[in-house]
Amino acid sequence: MGERIGVYICHCGTNIAEVLDITKVVEFARTLPDVIVSKDNEFLCSTIGQQDLEKDIRDLGLTRFVIAACSPHMHEQTFRATARREGINPYLLQICNIREQNSWVTNDIQLATEKAKALVAAAVYRVRKHKPLDSLYIDINPNTLIVGGGIAGIHAALEIADAGYKVYLVEREPSIGGHMAFLDRTFPTLDCAACMLMPKMHTVEQHPNITLLSYSEVTSIKGYTGNFEVTVRQKPRFVNASTCTGCGICQEKCPVKVLDRIKMGLSGFRKAIHIPFKHAVPRYPVVDKKNCIYFASGKCRLCERECPTKAIELEQQEKIINLQVGNIIIATGFSLFDPLRISQYGYGRYTNVFTNIEFERMLNSLGPTGGEIVLRDCEKKPESIAIIHCVGSRDKNYHEYCSKICCMYSLKFAYLIKEKTGAEVYSFYIDMRTPGKQYEEFYHKLQNKGVHFIRGRVAMIMDAPFAPEEEGKLIIQVEDTLLGMQRRIPVDMVILSTAIEPAYDSEMVAKLFGLQCDRNGFFTERHPKLSPVSTMTEGIFIAGACQGPKDITETVSQAGAAAARALSLIVRKKVELDPIKAFILKEHCSGCMICTELCPYGAISLGDHRKFPEINAVLCKGCGTCVASCPCQAILSEHYTTEQIMSEINGMLRKDYSD
Repeated sequence: MGERIGVYICHCGTNIAEVLDITKVVEFARTLPDVIVSKDNEFLCSTIGQQDLEKDIRDLGLTRFVIAACSPHMHEQTFRATARREGINPYLLQICNIREQNSWVTNDIQLATEKAKALVAAAVYRVRKHKPLDSLYIDINPNTLIVGGGIAGIHAALEIADAGYKVYLVEREPSIGGHMAFLDRTFPTLDCAACMLMPKMHTVEQHPNITLLSYSEVTSIKGYTGNFEVTVRQKPRFVNASTCTGCGICQEKCPVKVLDRIKMGLSGFRKAIHIPFKHAVPRYPVVDKKNCIYFASGKCRLCERECPTKAIELEQQEKIINLQVGNIIIATGFSLFDPLRISQYGYGRYTNVFTNIEFERMLNSLGPTGGEIVLRDCEKKPESIAIIHCVGSRDKNYHEYCSKICCMYSLKFAYLIKEKTGAEVYSFYIDMRTPGKQYEEFYHKLQNKGVHFIRGRVAMIMDAPFAPEEEGKLIIQVEDTLLGMQRRIPVDMVILSTAIEPAYDSEMVAKLFGLQCDRNGFFTERHPKLSPVSTMTEGIFIAGACQGPKDITETVSQAGAAAARALSLIVRKKVELDPIKAFILKEHCSGCMICTELCPYGAISLGDHRKFPEINAVLCKGCGTCVASCPCQAILSEHYTTEQIMSEINGMLRKDYSD
């Protein structure tokens, strides 16, 4: 008895139906071998569309079917679930892409219709050769690793830990907190950043389900979904955390002063042994090995002698920690654009040109100026300040993308400057982008406060006065595109709103965890709309600005989503893996091991017998790299056998598509 195949053509609203003749494709499909029903539907993925399909499976006894619609990335799982519900093996269906590969790339109705016929014929010929496949199931380790201790990593860790599961939070810096720890207030409500972040930081430190590994980095990862083996290298603090009380005597006695990075180039120094910032977590000092006299000459050890609890241990060595986890969330954050690359803005040359993060530290009550806005060279309050948007972003010379947060934190700066100093504020923007909740209202509030909004990209900042009143000022040269004229504006201070960039080591992190990066260097999600926190590596998720520019609200939302995805795997205890895997015909294998070198997932290794390679079905993603590279044709892939591919080609090459 032959197969009983159903062919279903989707209109996809007008996406497909507007470009090709659906009726002709439906009629053509009825002429193909083993096809007993051919129908069209406005939306096959809808409840009504699936119910129609299920009814045909029951009433007509379909044994396999073809869906001609959009990309299988969109709805293959939807139709596999439909097949399961009606007792058909989910791999006895074929998705035929007539949208992205046809109707979206032409306006020629006749050509699109003929191509759709060819694609449908290829799918029917192929599905006749499909074999039932059974999914693989593996156990899930309930522990989760989170890499990155900024607000995204902190929020995700607390979500999972509060659900009762173990979390390992790895942060490369001595303290968690990330960029948010540097902020004073957050837009648009001007809430205290520390008041929101610090309680979360301390909860992480005290949570019984969270192990905090600060000053640590992941060095290797092995294994697969549900069973990852991770190696973490923890650098020595040279301080015993179990006996240190955080009294600060070691810092007082240390003779070495170093420019404080936390103070962002503003006034202030720290010691070679120091606590990173006042509310750091964990609140234990760390020795700066590069600047410590003992590590340079073997002398000093003053901190060790003066410590009342003998907590200083200058002989500490780094630790290697091995972790077993089932899920991994990457929340490694972002870097900020270096404005030294735009020499015409004078950063590093003019004393009173600040970056956004330097100005944030100045605004902060715990910062080097105690929250006072002052000029760097004379510590006077400025009477006029320029804020330049989009420094490094929306610029083909640097980054074409919008950094999303620059407009809003520039508006926040303008509000706080007006509040603290009453200075004249000039805000230079390309386009004002305020799409978030209450963002536009905040913009209107600034307009009413008398901030000067000037639409135009600043060409140059200089200190060349034309008149006595410009003496000692920074001169902003800009084209005002609303007035249609060049303007020259003298100010006391300039703030550069720099772009968000991928973290400086994002490529290295991507390689370590088997992730992909987009052309800008941000980590790539599985699908930008349907799966924005998943990656192509099962069990590894991304959250926060490592995936692309975003503000705190969006970052926290995405961190919660990543935590939810991890929890959904944990609570199931087992995970279903796609059975489309490669396999080796040992009788044809020459043992050349080319496949082991080319496999991007490390799924192929030399077997115990040391003669032929073996494929770890759990690690294998069915990408086909090994199949294509094998010189002996000894590797095949389930669901993509030579017979199936050749049948698809034969269907494509039929000569009777035209009426």
